[in-house]
Amino acid sequence: MSNRQSLLTNVYACAFAAYACFSMSDVFTKAITGQLSVFEIGFFENFFAAAVLLTTRHDNERWIEFWRMERPWPIHLRALCGVLSSLCAIYAFTTVPLVDAYALIFLAPFFVTIMSVVILKEYVGAWRWFAVVLGFIGVLLAVKPGFRQFQLGHFTAAIAGLSTGTSIIIMRRLGSSVKKTSILGMLFLYLVGVNAIGMFVWGFTPPSSRDLLFMALSGLFIGLGQLCFVTAARIGNANQIAPVAYSQLALAMLFGIVVFNEYPDFLAILGVTIIATAGLLTVVRERIRRIKSENPPGIC
Repeated sequence: MSNRQSLLTNVYACAFAAYACFSMSDVFTKAITGQLSVFEIGFFENFFAAAVLLTTRHDNERWIEFWRMERPWPIHLRALCGVLSSLCAIYAFTTVPLVDAYALIFLAPFFVTIMSVVILKEYVGAWRWFAVVLGFIGVLLAVKPGFRQFQLGHFTAAIAGLSTGTSIIIMRRLGSSVKKTSILGMLFLYLVGVNAIGMFVWGFTPPSSRDLLFMALSGLFIGLGQLCFVTAARIGNANQIAPVAYSQLALAMLFGIVVFNEYPDFLAILGVTIIATAGLLTVVRERIRRIKSENPPGIC
């Protein structure tokens, strides 16, 4: 397998696996029926996710040394973005339909494209800008702001999208120079710590065995998703990873219908289709450009 094929396979495969795991985690989060605070849900989910990560082995790295970092501030900032994204997403998933929450969270590629130009100084062509604008139109169709009541869960979903986009940019800026154990270890230290404090202040409600199981399963998929996400971010471009997230939209619609009886209307289906199409077109366009750049005319 050539280096080009290896890169494409690794980046997209890892990104797809990460977002699929995150989708499964979100389904279990939404299925929680008890009157639990977002902090309590976040604490248990991330506790189980951290337990999953601690069982993984990293070449030439040890979890006990995760706090040893050459570039600590970006890692701390990425962890804070992860906390904000997690709390906002949990609230959104437990208060508004899955499709609505996902549509707003998928403003992340819009934020990534802007920040990749401003912060990373990456070149973004007309095709990618067209895809971003098309995706944004899809979000408007799916959520329909101004035509129905905009709840707090919609707002927190948009904040989760901004936080996720910022996290992608930070990961790209860090590149492969930072240990996985440092990135993930600090992230889950923040997630467990902040949620523990919030749970203590907000109050603890004993979860039922059913809810505890769902939080454990959600945590399992979070842990697996984070491993895949970090791997994808270290070997790929920020704008390669972001469009792959659109694969979650199909799952959101499917799970919303099958599990939660949330039937989207025509405009929502149209909006989700436009969002997914914009993302997939970007992926295809990036692959074509890369093949052409590495195989100029006259070279087989």
